[in-house]
Amino acid sequence: MDYKDYYKVLGVNKNATQDEIKKAYRKLAVKYHPDKNKDDKAAEEKFKAVNEAHEVLGDTEKRKKYDQLGANWRQYENMGGRPGSGQGPGGGEPFSFDGDFSDVFGKGGSGFSDFFEQFFGRGAAGGSRQGTRSGNFNGQDYQTEMDITLEEAFHGTHRLIEVEDEKLRITTKPGAYDDQLLRIKGKGGKGSKGHRGDLYARVHVVNHPRYTRKGDDLHTSQTIDLYTAVLGGTTIVDTLTGQVKIKIAPGTQSGQIIRIKNKGMPVYGKANIFGDLYVQLQVHIPERLTDKQRQLFEQLRSGN
Repeated sequence: MDYKDYYKVLGVNKNATQDEIKKAYRKLAVKYHPDKNKDDKAAEEKFKAVNEAHEVLGDTEKRKKYDQLGANWRQYENMGGRPGSGQGPGGGEPFSFDGDFSDVFGKGGSGFSDFFEQFFGRGAAGGSRQGTRSGNFNGQDYQTEMDITLEEAFHGTHRLIEVEDEKLRITTKPGAYDDQLLRIKGKGGKGSKGHRGDLYARVHVVNHPRYTRKGDDLHTSQTIDLYTAVLGGTTIVDTLTGQVKIKIAPGTQSGQIIRIKNKGMPVYGKANIFGDLYVQLQVHIPERLTDKQRQLFEQLRSGN
């Protein structure tokens, strides 16, 4: 395989969307991960090639340069203002991000291994930044990916990674959201005179089997029996912080939605503020009735 043809490496065509590229990368990274292919040099080379391909095609600006200049596009990065120089529009920084990312940094920890590679696709995200007239230059910006569960997004979590022989702890605050980009200043590639690039961690919140997230609100469904729906009563609903008992009004219809305040996701960066939980009630109709139950239903239908 030509490892410099990044589209072939990921098994996508040149018109693939960024989402298709991301999905192809994740699938191949899992397939060729060293933890699953012990002492397999061929798998190791493919794993490295997959990461390299995603580093370029997974970034829209770098992909554009690659499409224009080919596999040797990096050679143009230090040519000050020419195509592929790594500059942003107007010659500025190649990255610009909004939000509070200051919580993601730190050294420490032990027992690191290649296991953590399955959480992170290591490599350059933005290329070398613009050099100065004195010849000094910053190192490359690196980008990695971080898969977390909805529960981890709710409570906050961390992952451990080793970059440039330095052990880092990447931490998310409660309320982290899908596609969030965290910036760790000065933890990217090494440049001249200690001028290091930055590390960017993109958060992916894995789909939950029970809850659907919409902003800071959560949505779920709850089944209740026919008798509770008709006569009223209570039911127990699971939330991310435990069970709660809710009232069911008499005559509740299937599909009716009940809102439980402050049982959604934490609002990112705001202490003790939460979204809501919306519960759609599904009325279960008995599949089999006893003779007595059927007789009672017949009486109800006839009005006797």
